[in-house]
Amino acid sequence: MIIENETYYQPDVRGWRLAAEKVPASDLKSRQRRDDPQAERSSSSAQRALKVVIAGGGTGGHLFPGLAIAREFMIRNSATRIVFVSTGNPLEKTVLSRAGFELQCIQVAGIKGRGIWNQAKSVLKIPGAILAARGLLKKFSPDLIVGLGSYSAGPVVMSAWLMRVPIAIHEQNILPGITNRILARFADRIYISFENTRSRFSPRKVYWTGNPVRREFLETAARTDERVTSETGRKKFTVLIIGGSQGAHRINMVVIEALELLHDADRVHFVHQTGEADEKTVRDAYRQKSISATAQSFFDNMAEQYRQADLIVCRAGATTVAEITAMGKAAIFIPFPYAADDHQTLNAADLADAGAAELIAEKELTADMLGTKIKYYMENPQDLADMAATAREHGKPDAAQNIVDDCYRLLSS
Repeated sequence: MIIENETYYQPDVRGWRLAAEKVPASDLKSRQRRDDPQAERSSSSAQRALKVVIAGGGTGGHLFPGLAIAREFMIRNSATRIVFVSTGNPLEKTVLSRAGFELQCIQVAGIKGRGIWNQAKSVLKIPGAILAARGLLKKFSPDLIVGLGSYSAGPVVMSAWLMRVPIAIHEQNILPGITNRILARFADRIYISFENTRSRFSPRKVYWTGNPVRREFLETAARTDERVTSETGRKKFTVLIIGGSQGAHRINMVVIEALELLHDADRVHFVHQTGEADEKTVRDAYRQKSISATAQSFFDNMAEQYRQADLIVCRAGATTVAEITAMGKAAIFIPFPYAADDHQTLNAADLADAGAAELIAEKELTADMLGTKIKYYMENPQDLADMAATAREHGKPDAAQNIVDDCYRLLSS
């Protein structure tokens, strides 16, 4: 499994805002609660405890929004019980264990892009997965199923539909994946991250909520700026390079070449998440060129790294896009070209077309191009600030609260 578009770290999220065509009175009350923290806490604690199954995961792009939603449910009522159901890969086991959530596993595999023989084997697993999911649901008796869109969500949502359990699904990317395209007909609610996704689903079910972002990002964004400084005491222009927890080899190598173009080395500082394979190579390159840098395979404090960055060079997974817009950061997106249906390019284009980011296709990426853009934004701070401000306008920092508010409405209707 290739996972280059997301970073793996424990999330802690909350947030809310409804953006459907019509806003009911209950939404206006919820918006008032955002301005009154005490009222918000009081309202949250008054909501009844639920039993919720969150189905799907596999990659950080699916799992982290689910964790954000789960934490918001727990904020509303600490007696709420949450169970995640997925295939139980190492990422899911590690992250959910650290976050304190239960994981139940079913045996199911993806179908798309796996070759005829593997597709056949995957299809044969579906009936057993549905039976296993049905058994889990009968034992747990959930009030609600939340599907995250990965193939492991399919059997759980289908079982819930057969058992007449209310169903909500969340689509992270601008182009819905095959699982959500299938499950949409069975869902009571469909939450989307990009407004342009609305036309791909039944209008009566769709709510444009945004993609949930970890609470630490929202809290960190408001902190006073503290940047790396040069020997003269000036704040250095900080560039954050992230290609996911495994890094992005192509981006790493282009950045190393682009360092030759940076003649004002004292003015810039790089924070570079390299992935394990390229850590030594990248670190040595910065050292040899005497360029200030913090290069390591993985960062636990990504919110802090985002905060200090003036410019971010990254992939365009849905979680990364949501974090950048919530933080209000200028970004150069280099989408992972092998993502399903090229959805990363579509995610990035939505912002680039609005002037909220730059987009460079990996096949067109060169050291000269990247170096030139970094130099341009170093020398044109107003253009950088304008792009960051436009990105913030596209953020939906309240997505998780949005979703949970509507789930309670769904269950009370």
